Amino acid sequence: MKVPLLDLKAQYAELKEETRAAIDAVLESQYFIGGENVANLEKAVAQYSGTLDAVGVSSGTDALLSSLMALDIYRSPLDEGPADEVIVPAYTFFATAGSVWRAGAKPVFADIDPDTYNIDPKSLEEKITDRTKAVIPVHLYGQCADMDPICKTAKKHSLKIIEDGAQAIGAKQNGIKVGNFGDTAALSFFPSKNLGGLGDGGMVLTNDADIAQRLRQMRNHGMEPKYYHKRVGGNFRLDALQAAGLLVKLSRLDKWGDMRRANAAFYDAAFDGIEAIKTPVIRPENYSIYNQYIISSPKRDAILERLKSQNIGCEIYYPVPLHLQECFKPLGYKKGDFPNAEYAAEHTLALPIYPELSEQQLAFVAETVKSAL
Repeated sequence: MKVPLLDLKAQYAELKEETRAAIDAVLESQYFIGGENVANLEKAVAQYSGTLDAVGVSSGTDALLSSLMALDIYRSPLDEGPADEVIVPAYTFFATAGSVWRAGAKPVFADIDPDTYNIDPKSLEEKITDRTKAVIPVHLYGQCADMDPICKTAKKHSLKIIEDGAQAIGAKQNGIKVGNFGDTAALSFFPSKNLGGLGDGGMVLTNDADIAQRLRQMRNHGMEPKYYHKRVGGNFRLDALQAAGLLVKLSRLDKWGDMRRANAAFYDAAFDGIEAIKTPVIRPENYSIYNQYIISSPKRDAILERLKSQNIGCEIYYPVPLHLQECFKPLGYKKGDFPNAEYAAEHTLALPIYPELSEQQLAFVAETVKSAL
């Protein structure tokens, strides 16, 4: 039996006719940049997330970068003196820190909680200096970071909060959805996400009308009106074709989330009582969307090899923590600086969790994992 890590063809089979009709309508209109589809998707995602506004952009990475720029965390060639600092977790996808670097600010790393893999609020507070301007808490793997102490720390030190919700559209903490904790929240519509597009795409959520207006300028070279540039932005626009495809999927997102949680419950039961396997720890106040299902094991590499030998898709997210990436060597970090992040990088593994998995496939994955032990 072959079990891929993700099977987008299975999802597309259900949506094929509706998606083709939506794309054909865009082709007939010949309106590919902005327009009605983008506006409708922005309105729908804002309504789904419970936020005042949503601004479509070209990727989750550009959602982070445009947020930094819109919040004036941006170093121009004319700026003098030390760069702004932005605190990010040492264990997450590269774009979180890479966007800070690209904005001309300095990424400052903090360690993670060993159970949730999200930024540790205590480590965050220890990293604050008089140059710290913002924090980017990542809602990793579909579970919200510990936002109450993070928000209190940010308020105490007058820091901006940019939520990295690339893996967490629809995730909740104490009933509050991602996008309602910070000044902005970045979403990704990369095809592998729970709400995945037909290519790259992203969105920024905000409850501040002024920030939303600035974001709309930033995604279009800082231009408003046409050919008049109040700021230097970029080409961060969301294509109409992407918006049309995403509008087809959005209404099914909660159903897919329920199916992912059911699959997670199956794995949890299958691995219950096995000392060598740590299943995801979901805090009771959190509602996870399970963008990934992550196990941790001292025998991670043996499990990885056994799964591959049985044609079961799996992935290490992420094998090298950010503070040890070669491009960040000038920042002066070394191995041992963030032990929880380093442990996660060396021991965690993602298993297939997508909604269309059959019970037979789930059982095959679980039994193969256990056989590796």
